[in-house]
Amino acid sequence: MRSAPLASPVPPWSLPPEPLSLDRDEVHVWRALLDQTPSQIQSLFRNLDADERARAARFHFARDREHFIVGRGVLRSILGGYLNRPPECLSFRYNANGKPALAGDPDADTLRFSVSHSGEIALYAVAPGRDVGIDVERIRPDLGVAEIADRFFSPHGAATLHALPADLKRQAFFRYWTHNEAYVKARGEGLSLPLDRCHVSPVPEVPAAVRPTPGNPSESLRWSFRELIPASGYVAALAAEGHEWRLACWQWLGRTPPINLTGPTPCVAAPTSPRPVSCPDN
Repeated sequence: MRSAPLASPVPPWSLPPEPLSLDRDEVHVWRALLDQTPSQIQSLFRNLDADERARAARFHFARDREHFIVGRGVLRSILGGYLNRPPECLSFRYNANGKPALAGDPDADTLRFSVSHSGEIALYAVAPGRDVGIDVERIRPDLGVAEIADRFFSPHGAATLHALPADLKRQAFFRYWTHNEAYVKARGEGLSLPLDRCHVSPVPEVPAAVRPTPGNPSESLRWSFRELIPASGYVAALAAEGHEWRLACWQWLGRTPPINLTGPTPCVAAPTSPRPVSCPDN
């Protein structure tokens, strides 16, 4: 495995430019707050399809229901902006392990995405033509991290955690967890992959790397990682195919600016007609 460079600094969470552009060497990560105003929740609810509305209705607690509506509604808003389509017109398909992808659009296979939420934070990773996975976790002081590490981490990962001073163990646990979750989500193989495939250094400046396996020694060269700082008390990680990509971090504030369709390498083709009022046939 080639030696990994020091991790690049995490860019700040900025307001997205207008128009928004997404080049083929970029990965965009969006941060959204799940606690929204009643009017914003109603607006996002109108963008959901029948299945999503039924799923929302099954939540017993209002806060959980509202967080689901916001999480799905923001996803539709972001992806709709990139595809220049109304968010309510998007449709999704799922692989055998539940990984979502866009469906019913000629540009759907170009745009890859991943979603994660914890506490009051939701993160969305979007990239053209490369698989991505993202995971965010709120650092819980009541979680028995040593016991979970013994059960789910690799022997080396668990031993590394146990050797750390007590005041560093919890942060290191969540760094290990989020990097492995991000990798599993990027692969889209669900629980068929154990949460011990990534080597995560206790030193944050050293980027994570996939452990080479006898059956697939080149897998470690396929992926690169970035650690994110979504908010105080949270840990997050991004996994993406390849190494030559740039990261931009955007803050979602209720709407997604239009995408720039005139750049040198747009990820979708510019439509020849105005934005439709109703959903076009897929």
